[in-house]
Amino acid sequence: MNDFAAIDFETANGQRSSVCSVGVVVVRQGRVVDLFYSLIKPEPNYYVWFCQQVHGLGHEDTDDAEVFPYVWERIAPKIEGLPLVAHNAPFDEGCLRAVMQVYRMDWPDYRFYCTCRAARRTMRFLPNHQLHTVAAACGFNLEHHHHALADAEACAAIALKIL
Repeated sequence: MNDFAAIDFETANGQRSSVCSVGVVVVRQGRVVDLFYSLIKPEPNYYVWFCQQVHGLGHEDTDDAEVFPYVWERIAPKIEGLPLVAHNAPFDEGCLRAVMQVYRMDWPDYRFYCTCRAARRTMRFLPNHQLHTVAAACGFNLEHHHHALADAEACAAIALKIL
């Protein structure tokens, strides 16, 4: 796969619609051509302790951020016609579907591929298939795990190696 967009969402709480940040890496002809990151005011707009411990974001980061539809207006043209790649794609696809439903946005026919699932098939020797483990096995140093753009960059590096 040489043309795709790697995507990662972080959420504020247990609701998939509560995306509070997004990272996107656009790859064309096997090369990274665009990076995008944005904070998002989550819906519903509350944070749970566990999520904050994972990604470090809170109200102070997102209360003045744009709501999802405005952020997505900037992303959609960048990824038009591209397959989407995510590590644990069911989560990220679920987030995208849920937040689009909350805002009554039409679902384009996005096709998701999962680098976690692909790694389980192709890298059985690994002790686990978590993003940082697979990224390291692919030669990518994931320094800021759970930052949406850093995770999307790791996912793109993995996809370029194994998809």
